[in-house]
Amino acid sequence: MSEADRRHFLPGLRIDELLTELQSRIGEAMSERESLHALLDAVVSIGSNLELEAVLLRIIEAAKTVADCRYGALGLIGENGQLTEFIPVGMTEDEVAGIAEWPHGRGLLGLLIKHPQTLRLPEISAHPESYGFPPGHPPMHRFLGVPLRVRDEVFGNLYLTEKSQQREFDEQDEIIVKALATAAGIAIENARLYQVTKAREVWLDAISEVTRILLSGADRQQALTIVAARAREMADGGVSLIAFVDGDRLRVEVADGDPELVGFEVALAESVAGRAVASAEPVLINDPRSTGLPTPLVSRLPGPAILLPIAGARPGLLVVSRRRAGVPFADATLRILESFSQQVGVVMELADARHEAERYGLVEDRERIARDLHDLVVQRLYGIGMHLQGAANLITNPLVEQRVQSAVDGLDDTIRQIRSTIFGLQLPGSPRGRQGLRAQITQIADQSSELLGFAPSVRMAGLLDTDVADAVAADLAAVLEECLSNVVRHAQAKQVDVTVELSPEGALEARVSDNGVGPGSGERRSGLLNLEERAIRHGGTFRVEPGADGGTTAVWFVPLAVG
Repeated sequence: MSEADRRHFLPGLRIDELLTELQSRIGEAMSERESLHALLDAVVSIGSNLELEAVLLRIIEAAKTVADCRYGALGLIGENGQLTEFIPVGMTEDEVAGIAEWPHGRGLLGLLIKHPQTLRLPEISAHPESYGFPPGHPPMHRFLGVPLRVRDEVFGNLYLTEKSQQREFDEQDEIIVKALATAAGIAIENARLYQVTKAREVWLDAISEVTRILLSGADRQQALTIVAARAREMADGGVSLIAFVDGDRLRVEVADGDPELVGFEVALAESVAGRAVASAEPVLINDPRSTGLPTPLVSRLPGPAILLPIAGARPGLLVVSRRRAGVPFADATLRILESFSQQVGVVMELADARHEAERYGLVEDRERIARDLHDLVVQRLYGIGMHLQGAANLITNPLVEQRVQSAVDGLDDTIRQIRSTIFGLQLPGSPRGRQGLRAQITQIADQSSELLGFAPSVRMAGLLDTDVADAVAADLAAVLEECLSNVVRHAQAKQVDVTVELSPEGALEARVSDNGVGPGSGERRSGLLNLEERAIRHGGTFRVEPGADGGTTAVWFVPLAVG
């Protein structure tokens, strides 16, 4: 080559190199421009939604886009420094289903948790902290991990793998994804604030609604249904349920989001639910396996759950669960739910107290009516009946005597119906109902002495106050009143003996004996049939027979199961 040709060739070679370098720089600038556009689009995208779970999914999708990779994931870090949730993006449903075990925070993921700094690797398996992949996991080589910070808190980590065209993640990818993570932290904080604000609004509406329903005397089940629904709405959860203690078990009475859980029972002993009830403190469960106790109820819930005690005469739990693959509860949401459960417990106690006050007011009204019926109406009817009986003995016309006697029988039936009404008014829990059976028998005998003109002899034996059921005791009291009433009207007796015995074998026998004129052949049966029916309903018998030394003996017998 001549000197002239050499001089002509060298400038040409230099120009080609400069053009190539220029084209490379232009390509890099275009690439950076496209990356910046992708970053801006990603920031706008993740900031356009205030639902936390939607924000997290958009963050992962945006990171995949700006880093131009196949797989992305977000690991959420709990209070114990472990992964509480792992949200993958880029895998098919079959790939997700084929993974034997999801990450728990070991290996490289654990390294990022312990040391929240950006980590970029050309080969995952070459790193000394690499833990390997579980069976069924897709093969992965190149890796970029970036921490997500919300203020000074490490919320979680972004994981990106398998950059397109088998390239490695470079410094530009790291810068872009770190910038995205900064914007993501702001978006997460905004979503959290929105979630808390929304929960507080629901809290106010729910407390107002539940208070109105419970204190108005409406159906308690309706109020509990509203509590469960509002709690799930506050937490943006998947399932919310209310369970109450029933003996040594906890039984689900309301389930919002999964009606099949209604009726589900769990033993209180040595279970997480039992621990929450016993301690009266909230229990947060992000991973049932970490509790060290049986979790038959929590294991049926779709995501992280919180167990909130409900105080009251009947202890219970409000259980709220996040959706499947949902994010853990934020601290502010936990505080709102805890406050809600406490307020619900207070309102329920107030409602129970008001219900008891109304019930006792009703009982007092019934007692007053029963007392007025007995002391005024029944006594007056007794007097009218006895005057008519005395007048009947002076009547010589058989037809008139028959009509007078019919009127007396009608008065007897009326008195009997009034007595049945009195016992119906005296509900269990009323002042009369709170008396022991012995006290009731003594009171009935004392009341009859005013009409007999003398006090009956009363003898009682056995555990009458503890081993006789309320229904049997009520019927026994009615039988004694009716038998003594018959003695007053028909027996003309000078002595009456009342005996009530409960044998150790459970045989309850009431015996009313008098020394009067005897039962007679024309004994009216209407009242006696009523007493017989009261015995038959408890599997017993009733009979009236002449006494051994004259007079009449009425025997009412009921077999009881005494334990």
